[in-house]
Amino acid sequence: MPLPKMLVASHGVSFHVIMNAKPKRRVVTENGDASEDLVLVTLIGNGEDLSPLVLHAFEAGRPEPLLCQLRNVAKKKEAEIEELCRLHYEEFIVAVDELRGVLVDAEELKSELAGDNCKLQEVGAALLSKLDHLLESYAIKKNVTEAIKMSKTCVQLLELCSKCNSHVSEGRFYPALKTIELIERNYLNIIPVKKLRGIVQDRIPAIKLHIKKKVCSEVNEWLVHIRSKAKHIGQAAIGHTSSSRQRDQELQARQREAEEQSGTGSVDLVYSLDVEEAEGDSSALKFDLTPIYRAYHIHKCLGIQDKFREYYYNNRLLQLNSDLQISSVQPFLESHQPLLALVAGYFIVEDRVMRTAGGLLEASQLETMWETALSKIKPLLEEQFSLMSAATHLLLVKDYVTLLGATLKQYGYEVSALLDALDSTKEKYHNLLREECRQLISGAIANDTYEQMVLKKESDYQANVLSFQLQTTDIMPAFPFVAPFSSMVPETCRIVGSFIKDSVTYMSNDGSMNAFNAVRKYLDSLLIDVLNEGILNSISDGALGVSQAMQIAANASVLERACDFFLKSAAIECGIPARSMDRPRATLAAKAVLNTARDEDYMRLLDLVNNKLDEYMSLTENVSWTSDDVPQGGHDYMNEVIIYLDTLMSTAQQILPLDALYKVGVGAFEHISNSIMGAFLSDSVKRFNANAVLAINNDLKILENFADERLHSTGLSEIYKDGSFRAYLIEARQLINLLLSSQPENFMNPVIREKNYNTLEHKNVALICDKFKDSPDSLFGSLSSRKTNQNSRKKSMDALKKRLRDFS
Repeated sequence: MPLPKMLVASHGVSFHVIMNAKPKRRVVTENGDASEDLVLVTLIGNGEDLSPLVLHAFEAGRPEPLLCQLRNVAKKKEAEIEELCRLHYEEFIVAVDELRGVLVDAEELKSELAGDNCKLQEVGAALLSKLDHLLESYAIKKNVTEAIKMSKTCVQLLELCSKCNSHVSEGRFYPALKTIELIERNYLNIIPVKKLRGIVQDRIPAIKLHIKKKVCSEVNEWLVHIRSKAKHIGQAAIGHTSSSRQRDQELQARQREAEEQSGTGSVDLVYSLDVEEAEGDSSALKFDLTPIYRAYHIHKCLGIQDKFREYYYNNRLLQLNSDLQISSVQPFLESHQPLLALVAGYFIVEDRVMRTAGGLLEASQLETMWETALSKIKPLLEEQFSLMSAATHLLLVKDYVTLLGATLKQYGYEVSALLDALDSTKEKYHNLLREECRQLISGAIANDTYEQMVLKKESDYQANVLSFQLQTTDIMPAFPFVAPFSSMVPETCRIVGSFIKDSVTYMSNDGSMNAFNAVRKYLDSLLIDVLNEGILNSISDGALGVSQAMQIAANASVLERACDFFLKSAAIECGIPARSMDRPRATLAAKAVLNTARDEDYMRLLDLVNNKLDEYMSLTENVSWTSDDVPQGGHDYMNEVIIYLDTLMSTAQQILPLDALYKVGVGAFEHISNSIMGAFLSDSVKRFNANAVLAINNDLKILENFADERLHSTGLSEIYKDGSFRAYLIEARQLINLLLSSQPENFMNPVIREKNYNTLEHKNVALICDKFKDSPDSLFGSLSSRKTNQNSRKKSMDALKKRLRDFS
């Protein structure tokens, strides 16, 4: 029983006595102590604080009684403790006695067990001997079984090794690697023979390295082979694209023809289905990728596929860079096709590798290869294009580049950058083509005889007229047929037609409308800068004759009309239906320019005609201005003028269109009228008399009659009903009428002047009238019997002169 703990505090410190008793339990005294002791015991037993009691005792000065009481309480508690210990000791003695009895029983049991064990040992000795033999047999069996298992494992391993060697020797590397993988997975860690395991562990890496080297050797051989075959692959693919494009063009041509026939409604359409056997890849496009597939698969098995990807990519990129190195020894015109075919074949192979080799080549790597090729091809093309001086060479290279782009576009490559490199060559190509056509057109103009073509048979008419739609009627003429143009016109049409075809061919990679707009622009440039310039140069030739000028004007008129045919041909070549070109549309600007050139030629023709007329007329020399007689039937020069005009109008009627014929006639007669006026105004004519006026009047009548006859005989009177050639002689006629008038002073009457003399100017009339100085005796000598009339005319003329001087 645990002893109670007591804490005694002195000098103002309270004491706590903690008993192992329940709280507030009262202690019952057995001996009947004094009441004070009982109270103290009770307080201690209850665990109450004794400090107030102790404090009170010391304050009262009587601590001894309290200490005595505390000693009594302590003695009583010690007595209780001793009693309690005594009671518990007796129980312990009893327990020890019981334990000694148990020990005795245990000794007896041990003796019995020892006896039983001796008996058991004697009985089991024989059994133990037999058990030892059995265990030994079991151990032998286990060793034999283990040996058999080890032997089987070794045999299986050796069989796999033999099989692996056989696969390697036969070049079947994938089965060999699978065998090695089987050995590593199932046998390598359980090989019972240490030496054999060491040999196998050493040989496996060697075999893998051998396989890797053999596969890489095959890959290198394949790289060399595919590099040499790439050109043939590219040529076959580009040839296939070219054939497809040609078939498409033929189909489009048939469709356009059918649409045109359908538009006319004159032809029944027959529909047919063109069935083309699917050829697939031609023999040249069939190439073997087995070495690459096997090598990549084996490297996958070896776990080094990333290294093989890098190896393949780097080697192919090196091949590409090497192939794009152009030798300066061979002309680019000869080497461009093999080079571009090699590029096409290269990327066809790489596209197949990317799609079928299971990740050997990534799309980003292929794109890098393509960008590398473009970075070398574009500058090369730009440089070579800049060095070319022939349009046919540039077209040949451009066409093959276009085929290359169309071919690779089928395999998903972005070829817009490649085609963009061709855009900058459009201007140069057309400049070269235009210069070539300039030489041809200049040669056609220089070799032209300026004589109308004589077509002797229908084939000539078809080749030189109908093929260029130069006919003015749909009726087939009788042969031989004299065309209104010379040989340079159909020759020029052929040159322009060739220009259109070459231009469309070059622009064939664009859309039809874009190509048409571009071709129209370049066609305009050809017609304006080359053809029109050539015509103008021929017009300005100093040795040009009248008939030549007429023929040039006729040619210009025909070529102006041919502009619509050129535009229509360009549209058809670009794939635009012909019927859509019959609708109102913008025409070629060259048409107006050629019209201007024709007008300029007309002016040149008129200058030539006028110069010739001046040679014939020379009125100041051929007319006797003061003659006493009037020549009968006109002057001799007028007969020459009439003959020349007759020849001129007849030739012009055959060569020129009617509007041009009218212009030539108008110009000639107007020039004659101006020449007559100029003669009267000339400083070399100091004076003239009435006889000279009468003689010129006779010449003018002859000319007027000829003008009227020609207007009707040429059919111009039906076209120009309100016009006539006579009208352009009006100034000379009004002057002659004024000089022969009986009342010339009526010129000053505004009404009469407006009616009869409206083309005459006061100044010119005054100068001419001043030269009209016949004496009264000689004036109107043929009318000498009529003195009164002479005097009146003389007076009227004098009055006119005076009034004109006053007017001026």
